[in-house]
This record gives sequence, structure tokens and C-alpha cells, in this order.
Amino acid sequence: MVTVNCAALPENLLEAELFGHVKGAFTGAANNRIGRFEQANGSTIFLDEIGEMPLELQAKLLRVLQEREFQRIGSSETISVDLRIIAACNVDLGKRVDEGKFREDLFYRLDVVPIRTPPLRERPSDIPALVYHLVEKICRLEQITMKQVSQQALWRLAEHPWPGNVRQLENALEAAVTLSGTRQTLAPEDFPIQSGESKLSAAAPAGLTITVPDHGLDFEQTVSQFERSILTQALEKTAGNKKQAAEMLGLKRTTLAAKLRSLVA
Repeated sequence: MVTVNCAALPENLLEAELFGHVKGAFTGAANNRIGRFEQANGSTIFLDEIGEMPLELQAKLLRVLQEREFQRIGSSETISVDLRIIAACNVDLGKRVDEGKFREDLFYRLDVVPIRTPPLRERPSDIPALVYHLVEKICRLEQITMKQVSQQALWRLAEHPWPGNVRQLENALEAAVTLSGTRQTLAPEDFPIQSGESKLSAAAPAGLTITVPDHGLDFEQTVSQFERSILTQALEKTAGNKKQAAEMLGLKRTTLAAKLRSLVA
């Protein structure tokens, strides 16, 4: 797969990057250059941040999508390609169409199989797996012993809204790993993040009070988070002993185990 970041290059360089050029096509074009579309022939090209592509270049891209052909800059030779095109954007392209910043015909040509990746705040159950993966990645790159993350720290990370999504989470973990020194377990105090707008009131685990915000909340998700907090605290107080944790909560051990499985699923 050939990848192009449409936001990383100015318009004139992006066009040459995508379609290539011939020698002498413009100042600095000392040799012929094969563009990314030509490189991806028979494969896949991934256009990242396509919403940042200039309007004039969008028209040329539309022709490639429609006709599967293009010309290098400075050449009259038509080059045909057979490839798959995947595009990604972190803004609402439909809104950009309404604002006149993105071509409507190109939008509908791209919008064949749309896949929406929900923001991290809408999938807190993904956070533990992401945390373990990212910590392993950071420790491997820094060539240090793999660090662990306490359950209290995981809960704090899971309730944060993460407006910057996975990149923000990774930055927070990188800072925590760096500043924790030789300590092998990351604790809540290693993450000095603001709690922001949480679906679950911070007082909920202790005071059994849930505050319903004006815009409402997801009942099932809130109850699930509430249960997770109680179970996590009980397991921490009993050093992971499920039998003792169940007794502390007035549950059967089998009931506790079932609730833990449902929260992990």
C-alpha cells in the first residue's frame, strides 16, 4: 500500500507527489519522477487527510477516480492505472462540501463504503487494550523493561474524554513512562489529566450518586462503568482475591466472576 499525507505538502508539491512529472516540467524537475498513483498500480493507495486537499487538485483526483487515468506534470502521455483508493479524514467532509471547501462530486465518488471510527470517548472499553499495546510499544522503543498499569490508573484513563483520541492517550502514556523513572507500575498520579466531562460523576463510587447531564447519558454504559469501578475497588482492597472481593460486596463468587467476564467482553 502506498500512503500519501495530503496535509503535509503544499499544493504544487502534492500534485507532483501524486501524479509525478517529467524532466523540465518546472524549476527543479531535473529528472522524470513516478508519482504515487503510478507506484500503487495493481495495489492500494491511501490518501490521508484528504479534506485538506486543494480544490483545484480535487478536480484532477476526480478524473483518476472516474477514468482510472492521469498525466504526469509536463507530459501529454496518458497513464492508466488499476488500483484501490482508500481515503481518510478527521473532519466532516459533508460539512466541508456545504462550506464550499470540498467538491460535492468528489465526495460522492469517494463515499462508496464509508467506515466511521468513533472517537475514543465513545468506546472506553477499548482503552485498557490500547493502554497495554501503547505501553509495550513505548517501552520497546525506549529499550526499557515493560511497565505495568495499575487498575486505579486504568480507571482514571477510561473515564477521561480524550478529545485528542489515541494520539493524546499515547502522549499521556509516554510522559508517564518517562517520568515514572525506575518504578515498574504506573499509578493514577502519573497521569495529571483533567477529568473533563465524564458520563459518570466522580462521586459515584463513594456516594452512590450519578449525575445526569443536561444532554443525557448512555444508561447501559454508565451502569457498566459504575459496576466496573465497584468491582475494581473491591479487587484492589483484597489484592485480587475474588472470593474475598465477592464477600466484601455481598455477592456469590460465581456472580462476581460472571460480572467480570461481562465487563471484559
